[in-house]
Amino acid sequence: METGPSAGADGVVHRLTAKGDALVATTGDALAATARAVRALARPSGLRAALVEAAWLAAHAALYPWGVLTQQLSPHADGHYRTETLSTVQRGLLVVDVQAAGTPILLVHGIGDNRSAFTVLRRALRRRGFGVVHGVNYSVLTAITGDVRAAARSLGREIERVCEETGAEQVHVVGHSLGGVLARYYVQRLGGDARVHTLVTLGSPHGGTLAAYLLPTPIARQLRPDADVIAELAEPAPHCRTRFLVVWSELDQVVVPQRHARLEHPDLTVTHLRLGDVGHLSLSVDSRVVHAVVSTLSQLSGSDPAAGGRGETHPGDTPRSELPAGGPRR
Repeated sequence: METGPSAGADGVVHRLTAKGDALVATTGDALAATARAVRALARPSGLRAALVEAAWLAAHAALYPWGVLTQQLSPHADGHYRTETLSTVQRGLLVVDVQAAGTPILLVHGIGDNRSAFTVLRRALRRRGFGVVHGVNYSVLTAITGDVRAAARSLGREIERVCEETGAEQVHVVGHSLGGVLARYYVQRLGGDARVHTLVTLGSPHGGTLAAYLLPTPIARQLRPDADVIAELAEPAPHCRTRFLVVWSELDQVVVPQRHARLEHPDLTVTHLRLGDVGHLSLSVDSRVVHAVVSTLSQLSGSDPAAGGRGETHPGDTPRSELPAGGPRR
């Protein structure tokens, strides 16, 4: 066996070569994905997606100052639900599954954003009868000086606070973009699967994104395809109990290549919802996504990894043991 400086140099060269090969392969995937996106934008559905993305960006800009304010947690004071003010649909959830209605839901936004990103989804969840829907704002400095691991620990502390104040044993988490990566790190690496029953990710770069090379910040470097954090999340997680709903779009302009928003892990129970005509920002307001999230969180059954299924569904498909993608887009 060769030892000494020569062997060390060979090891460095091997690692650099492997990283270079991986980057070339990923870049090739990105170019192919970009070509598909350009072709998609030339179709009526692609043009509509671009218009929706632009409209939501404008609306979100108006809502952003409101979202800066920290949401006050408002659990039911007596631990019970009063039904006389609820709609028929809301009462139906309580009657069918009071545990589902009583499970707190935390909404975790993406980089440089705030809880206003979930304005539409939060309203839909409240209308459906969920008692506690809590938007989490993490520091705006996270985008500049932040760290995935530290932000995931902070999210864990917030989840513990919610559980303590509501008396809940578990919560659901919906994370958009970076928010999904933070929640996944908490679940997989920090023992958060004991607290998080269901994790929904919307356009989260589970496999990293080439767009992260455009931002010279610490947290952006952790979201590159060859980053240590991405490698950590690919490590075995044989005892993870959290179920996942992963929503991704072939028109996502932030996660590049787009398939990196999928969650491919042999130890995790994952259902994918693939969309072909939704931009990154508007994932949280698309009616099919809202329907899928509300439907998933309304059912606590199927969380056992032995009973769950792995697969993919998209509008028009209703595979056996998979989540239906909802009705036509409105």
